[in-house]
Amino acid sequence: MPRTASAQQFARRSSGTDAALYIRRLIFEGELRPGERVPQDELAQDLGISRIPIREALIALESGGWVTIELHRGAFVTALDEQAVRDHYELYGLVYGFAAKRALARKAPGLEDKLAELAEAFNETDDTEELESLAIDFHAAITGAARSPRINVVLRAMSGLVPGNFFELVPAAIDGERRGLTAIARAMKRRDGDRAAAEYQRMMRRQADNVVAVLRQRGLLDSAGSGGADTR
Repeated sequence: MPRTASAQQFARRSSGTDAALYIRRLIFEGELRPGERVPQDELAQDLGISRIPIREALIALESGGWVTIELHRGAFVTALDEQAVRDHYELYGLVYGFAAKRALARKAPGLEDKLAELAEAFNETDDTEELESLAIDFHAAITGAARSPRINVVLRAMSGLVPGNFFELVPAAIDGERRGLTAIARAMKRRDGDRAAAEYQRMMRRQADNVVAVLRQRGLLDSAGSGGADTR
């Protein structure tokens, strides 16, 4: 497999996490197709690392439903399960919705104004790098104000489905995020935790639709729509 621009970005990194992100990117971009054997030696050479981080990456990717490891045969790319993708975003909505209610209960000073400013800034730009940064800051403001280590543990356990800038790779998600952040900020301003939680779930369900559409277009979804492992 020839070294790609993305391989150069990841070259000389040694962690299994970095290798897993690189492999997911190859799958997402169609350079590794469902049913294809993952070329571990070539990937290690591309990245300039040993096979140990590659093996670590494949173990993590198998638990996320991206590959299947067969004894004495290697790892093979698997099609993702649509329902697992939707379940993932449903869980995101539940966790962030819970965080929003907890943040209001904690009465963090200035939170509502900060969220309103971030939502407004998100509405005023089309730059995907800035959009990603603003969305991360918005969600981080809520989880930070919630002051719950358990929420952070759960979110860290949910690795990303889209290997790269979410709004660049799923452009249809921009409008849904704009509507969602605006509605959540408005509910938080009114200190209506139930409404904020409901808006989080609504937004994440819209994003699930957008991600499913992209994965389907790229041929990465199981046509049966069931029986796959949990993604992420």
